[in-house]
Amino acid sequence: MAPGFGSADLFRMIGSFALVLALMAVLLWALRRLQSRMATHNSGRRLQIVESLSVGPRQKIALVRVGDNEVMVGITASQITALAQWQDRATPTTASPSSLQNELSQLSASLSANGDTHVA
Repeated sequence: MAPGFGSADLFRMIGSFALVLALMAVLLWALRRLQSRMATHNSGRRLQIVESLSVGPRQKIALVRVGDNEVMVGITASQITALAQWQDRATPTTASPSSLQNELSQLSASLSANGDTHVA
């Protein structure tokens, strides 16, 4: 017998490859179906994360919708702080610039104390 692949080995490999591809296609279909069910199931929830942005290794800014209100929050490993709030998708109502600056400096100080500093 000559070393190498015989036709039976080749058909077995092609069949195994086709089986793996078919299994992946079925799993993709099932995940999409599950995702669409979850989206329709979550539409009745009052709390939704509209968008989030990572600003550091363990720091995020997120826009959260609660009913008809939207709240922008700063998220760290140990704290969540409200930064701004919108009602009925109108103009944002924020704290005064000095209090926002105080919040940001406190956030920076708490991050520095935890060793979670990030330079942009």
